[in-house]
Amino acid sequence: MATHALWNLLQQLKSDYEWVELSHRLNNDSPYWSGMPEGSVEIGKTVFDWGNPMLECLIQTFKFPGQFGTHIDFPGHFAKGTALSDGFGVQHMAYPLVVIDISEKVAKDVHYAVTVDDIKAYEAAYGDIPEGAFVALRTDWAKNWPNNDKLCGFDEKGNENAPGWSLEALKYIYEVRHAAANGHETFDTDASAVAAEAGDLICERYVLSQGHVQIELLDNLDKVAPAGAILLAAWPNIEGATGLPVRVVAVTPK
Repeated sequence: MATHALWNLLQQLKSDYEWVELSHRLNNDSPYWSGMPEGSVEIGKTVFDWGNPMLECLIQTFKFPGQFGTHIDFPGHFAKGTALSDGFGVQHMAYPLVVIDISEKVAKDVHYAVTVDDIKAYEAAYGDIPEGAFVALRTDWAKNWPNNDKLCGFDEKGNENAPGWSLEALKYIYEVRHAAANGHETFDTDASAVAAEAGDLICERYVLSQGHVQIELLDNLDKVAPAGAILLAAWPNIEGATGLPVRVVAVTPK
């Protein structure tokens, strides 16, 4: 019998490693950005039902914003005239995965923004972030899903309060370590205090204006090894999208 290296590798990945779901399951009650017009989400509407004399089957339609649930953002989402979904193919669906854990600091300070020192502490423990990596920020904010108010961190004045990235940390992973992409568990890239001070989502604008992609509203990062895992992400092959819901899986050492 012939030996096929990729088949053997797949069997090894399935038997020797843990496969972890990193995306939230979606339905008609799933949270999304409040700026979306009412009626933007309509999941699983039946348009061809059982008992139809033409053909005995069930067909549904799905309506949702590109930025819905766990989703990927393409540069053209924030940087006018830059690459949209067409510019990213299957080679952009697999990465070495790095998980930076700041969950303990977030538990003490909801506004915490990851620092360069946090990342250097990670590297002291696990080694340098490899070139081409996907760098995920673990805050345990995903535990607030699907409560929209908790995900936004609304206070009594209606202000958002959530942790996230700092611009300095993003510049370090991209300009010093040459990461390929980043992700996080929150609605936005920026820690809310960073965005409030700048009057803009400066961290998200930086990532996308540099031609990178990011994945928002990740889940289960607490179940993934800090180093040594790989991330697999898949999205529909739709032209001209600024963002799309994405299925994300980590293959991680047990």
